Amino acid sequence: MQQDNWQIIYFTLGVSILSTLLILPGGIYLAWLLSRPRWIGKSVVETVVALPLVVPPVATGLILLELFGRRGVLGSFLEKNLGLEIVFTWRAVVIAIGVMSFPLLVRTSRVAFEGVNPRLEEIARTLGAGEGRIFFTIALPLAARGIIAGTMLAFARALGEFGATVMVAGNIPGRTSTIALSIYEYVQLGEDGAALKLLAFSVLMAFGAVWLSELVIRRRLPGR
Repeated sequence: MQQDNWQIIYFTLGVSILSTLLILPGGIYLAWLLSRPRWIGKSVVETVVALPLVVPPVATGLILLELFGRRGVLGSFLEKNLGLEIVFTWRAVVIAIGVMSFPLLVRTSRVAFEGVNPRLEEIARTLGAGEGRIFFTIALPLAARGIIAGTMLAFARALGEFGATVMVAGNIPGRTSTIALSIYEYVQLGEDGAALKLLAFSVLMAFGAVWLSELVIRRRLPGR
Protein backbone atom coordinates (compact mmCIF):
# COMPACT_ATOMS: atom_id res chain seq x y z
CA MET A 1 0.00 0.00 0.00
CA GLN A 2 1.30 3.48 -0.85
CA GLN A 3 2.78 5.67 1.89
CA ASP A 4 0.09 8.29 1.27
CA ASN A 5 -2.59 5.69 1.91
CA TRP A 6 -1.07 4.79 5.28
CA GLN A 7 -1.10 8.46 6.22
CA ILE A 8 -4.79 8.62 5.26
CA ILE A 9 -5.55 5.51 7.34
CA TYR A 10 -3.68 6.81 10.40
CA PHE A 11 -5.40 10.17 10.09
CA THR A 12 -8.84 8.58 9.80
CA LEU A 13 -8.23 6.35 12.81
CA GLY A 14 -6.93 9.27 14.83
CA VAL A 15 -9.81 11.66 14.18
CA SER A 16 -12.36 8.86 14.59
CA ILE A 17 -10.97 7.88 17.99
CA LEU A 18 -10.71 11.51 19.08
CA SER A 19 -14.26 12.37 18.01
CA THR A 20 -15.63 9.26 19.73
CA LEU A 21 -13.86 10.14 22.97
CA LEU A 22 -15.10 13.73 22.80
CA ILE A 23 -18.77 12.78 22.38
CA LEU A 24 -18.71 10.13 25.12
CA PRO A 25 -19.37 12.31 28.22
CA GLY A 26 -22.18 14.34 26.64
CA GLY A 27 -23.64 11.34 24.83
CA ILE A 28 -23.78 9.18 27.95
CA TYR A 29 -25.28 11.94 30.07
CA LEU A 30 -27.88 12.81 27.42
CA ALA A 31 -28.77 9.14 27.00
CA TRP A 32 -29.33 8.89 30.74
CA LEU A 33 -31.53 12.00 30.73
CA LEU A 34 -33.63 10.65 27.86
CA SER A 35 -34.11 7.38 29.72
CA ARG A 36 -35.71 9.24 32.64
CA PRO A 37 -39.50 9.75 32.92
CA ARG A 38 -40.99 12.48 30.77
CA TRP A 39 -39.82 16.03 31.29
CA ILE A 40 -40.49 19.33 29.53
CA GLY A 41 -38.81 19.48 26.15
CA LYS A 42 -37.83 15.81 26.07
CA SER A 43 -39.51 15.12 22.71
CA VAL A 44 -37.76 18.14 21.17
CA VAL A 45 -34.36 16.97 22.40
CA GLU A 46 -35.07 13.45 21.10
CA THR A 47 -35.91 14.85 17.68
CA VAL A 48 -32.84 17.10 17.49
CA VAL A 49 -30.54 14.23 18.46
CA ALA A 50 -32.04 11.97 15.78
CA LEU A 51 -31.87 14.56 12.98
CA PRO A 52 -28.37 13.63 11.71
CA LEU A 53 -29.69 10.12 11.07
CA VAL A 54 -32.44 11.29 8.71
CA VAL A 55 -31.22 14.63 7.30
CA PRO A 56 -28.88 14.32 4.28
CA PRO A 57 -25.27 14.41 5.56
CA VAL A 58 -24.42 17.26 3.20
CA ALA A 59 -27.23 19.30 4.80
CA THR A 60 -25.75 18.65 8.23
CA GLY A 61 -22.37 19.66 6.82
CA LEU A 62 -23.83 22.89 5.47
CA ILE A 63 -25.25 23.72 8.91
CA LEU A 64 -21.84 23.09 10.47
CA LEU A 65 -20.22 25.23 7.79
CA GLU A 66 -22.55 28.12 8.62
CA LEU A 67 -21.91 27.71 12.35
CA PHE A 68 -18.15 27.25 12.31
CA GLY A 69 -17.22 29.40 9.31
CA ARG A 70 -15.35 32.64 9.94
CA ARG A 71 -18.62 34.56 9.85
CA GLY A 72 -20.50 31.91 11.78
CA VAL A 73 -21.51 32.36 15.40
CA LEU A 74 -19.21 29.68 16.78
CA GLY A 75 -16.45 30.05 14.18
CA SER A 76 -15.99 33.79 14.69
CA PHE A 77 -16.05 33.38 18.47
CA LEU A 78 -13.40 30.65 18.47
CA GLU A 79 -11.15 32.55 16.07
CA LYS A 80 -11.37 35.88 17.88
CA ASN A 81 -11.07 34.54 21.43
CA LEU A 82 -8.94 31.42 21.04
CA GLY A 83 -7.29 31.89 17.69
CA LEU A 84 -8.71 28.61 16.41
CA GLU A 85 -9.69 28.08 12.80
CA ILE A 86 -12.22 25.29 12.32
CA VAL A 87 -13.41 25.08 8.71
CA PHE A 88 -11.12 23.14 6.33
CA THR A 89 -8.88 21.90 9.15
CA TRP A 90 -8.60 18.59 11.00
CA ARG A 91 -10.79 20.11 13.71
CA ALA A 92 -13.64 20.36 11.22
CA VAL A 93 -13.23 16.66 10.45
CA VAL A 94 -13.48 15.78 14.15
CA ILE A 95 -16.59 17.93 14.58
CA ALA A 96 -18.31 16.59 11.46
CA ILE A 97 -17.79 12.91 12.23
CA GLY A 98 -18.62 13.51 15.88
CA VAL A 99 -21.96 15.08 15.01
CA MET A 100 -22.83 12.28 12.61
CA SER A 101 -21.93 9.48 15.04
CA PHE A 102 -23.43 11.11 18.16
CA PRO A 103 -27.01 9.82 17.60
CA LEU A 104 -25.86 6.18 17.46
CA LEU A 105 -24.08 6.53 20.78
CA VAL A 106 -27.08 8.20 22.42
CA ARG A 107 -29.70 5.78 21.08
CA THR A 108 -27.80 2.63 22.04
CA SER A 109 -26.81 3.97 25.46
CA ARG A 110 -30.36 5.12 26.13
CA VAL A 111 -31.68 1.60 25.56
CA ALA A 112 -29.06 0.34 28.00
CA PHE A 113 -30.09 2.83 30.68
CA GLU A 114 -33.76 1.98 30.16
CA GLY A 115 -32.90 -1.66 30.85
CA VAL A 116 -31.68 -0.84 34.36
CA ASN A 117 -34.19 -1.98 37.00
CA PRO A 118 -35.70 1.24 38.46
CA ARG A 119 -36.31 -0.53 41.78
CA LEU A 120 -32.56 -0.57 42.39
CA GLU A 121 -32.45 3.20 42.05
CA GLU A 122 -35.50 3.61 44.28
CA ILE A 123 -33.89 1.49 46.98
CA ALA A 124 -30.73 3.58 46.77
CA ARG A 125 -32.76 6.77 47.18
CA THR A 126 -34.49 5.41 50.29
CA LEU A 127 -31.02 4.77 51.71
CA GLY A 128 -30.13 8.42 51.18
CA ALA A 129 -28.08 8.21 47.97
CA GLY A 130 -28.12 11.29 45.75
CA GLU A 131 -28.76 11.26 42.02
CA GLY A 132 -25.08 11.59 41.22
CA ARG A 133 -24.12 8.63 43.36
CA ILE A 134 -26.99 6.57 41.93
CA PHE A 135 -25.81 7.35 38.41
CA PHE A 136 -22.18 6.38 38.98
CA THR A 137 -22.73 3.38 41.25
CA ILE A 138 -25.90 1.83 39.79
CA ALA A 139 -27.05 3.15 36.42
CA LEU A 140 -23.65 3.52 34.75
CA PRO A 141 -22.18 0.13 35.75
CA LEU A 142 -25.35 -1.76 34.82
CA ALA A 143 -25.59 0.02 31.46
CA ALA A 144 -21.86 -0.26 30.74
CA ARG A 145 -22.08 -2.99 28.11
CA GLY A 146 -24.72 -1.12 26.15
CA ILE A 147 -22.62 2.03 26.33
CA ILE A 148 -19.59 0.14 25.04
CA ALA A 149 -21.67 -1.24 22.17
CA GLY A 150 -22.91 2.26 21.35
CA THR A 151 -19.35 3.57 21.46
CA MET A 152 -18.19 0.97 18.96
CA LEU A 153 -21.09 1.77 16.63
CA ALA A 154 -20.29 5.48 16.85
CA PHE A 155 -16.65 4.73 16.04
CA ALA A 156 -17.67 2.62 13.04
CA ARG A 157 -19.91 5.44 11.81
CA ALA A 158 -17.07 7.92 12.22
CA LEU A 159 -14.77 5.80 10.08
CA GLY A 160 -17.10 5.99 7.09
CA GLU A 161 -18.42 9.54 7.32
CA PHE A 162 -18.34 11.44 4.00
CA GLY A 163 -21.11 13.97 3.31
CA ALA A 164 -20.82 16.30 6.29
CA THR A 165 -17.03 16.05 6.30
CA VAL A 166 -16.57 17.09 2.69
CA MET A 167 -18.79 20.14 3.24
CA VAL A 168 -17.11 21.52 6.34
CA ALA A 169 -13.54 20.20 5.96
CA GLY A 170 -13.08 19.62 2.24
CA ASN A 171 -10.61 17.05 0.94
CA ILE A 172 -7.19 18.61 1.43
CA PRO A 173 -4.36 16.10 0.93
CA GLY A 174 -2.32 15.65 4.10
CA ARG A 175 -4.71 17.79 6.14
CA THR A 176 -8.32 16.64 5.97
CA SER A 177 -8.32 13.58 3.68
CA THR A 178 -10.09 10.64 5.29
CA ILE A 179 -10.55 7.14 3.89
CA ALA A 180 -14.05 7.88 2.58
CA LEU A 181 -12.99 11.12 0.90
CA SER A 182 -9.89 9.52 -0.58
CA ILE A 183 -11.87 6.60 -2.01
CA TYR A 184 -14.16 9.05 -3.77
CA GLU A 185 -11.20 11.03 -5.11
CA TYR A 186 -9.42 7.92 -6.39
CA VAL A 187 -12.55 6.78 -8.23
CA GLN A 188 -12.94 10.21 -9.81
CA LEU A 189 -9.33 10.04 -10.99
CA GLY A 190 -9.79 6.54 -12.38
CA GLU A 191 -7.42 4.97 -9.86
CA ASP A 192 -9.70 2.10 -8.95
CA GLY A 193 -6.87 -0.05 -7.61
CA ALA A 194 -5.92 2.48 -4.95
CA ALA A 195 -9.59 3.00 -4.11
CA LEU A 196 -10.15 -0.74 -3.65
CA LYS A 197 -7.18 -1.02 -1.28
CA LEU A 198 -8.60 1.72 0.94
CA LEU A 199 -12.06 0.19 0.62
CA ALA A 200 -10.78 -3.17 1.86
CA PHE A 201 -9.13 -1.57 4.88
CA SER A 202 -12.23 0.51 5.60
CA VAL A 203 -14.52 -2.51 5.45
CA LEU A 204 -12.17 -4.48 7.70
CA MET A 205 -12.11 -1.78 10.37
CA ALA A 206 -15.86 -1.19 10.23
CA PHE A 207 -16.54 -4.94 10.36
CA GLY A 208 -14.38 -5.26 13.45
CA ALA A 209 -16.11 -2.38 15.24
CA VAL A 210 -19.63 -3.59 14.41
CA TRP A 211 -18.74 -7.20 15.27
CA LEU A 212 -17.44 -6.17 18.69
CA SER A 213 -20.58 -4.11 19.24
CA GLU A 214 -22.85 -7.04 18.40
CA LEU A 215 -20.76 -9.34 20.59
CA VAL A 216 -21.15 -7.01 23.57
CA ILE A 217 -24.91 -6.66 22.98
CA ARG A 218 -25.42 -10.43 22.77
CA ARG A 219 -23.51 -10.99 25.98
CA ARG A 220 -25.77 -8.62 27.88
CA LEU A 221 -28.98 -10.33 26.78
CA PRO A 222 -30.19 -13.35 28.82
CA GLY A 223 -30.37 -16.66 26.99
CA ARG A 224 -28.03 -15.52 24.16
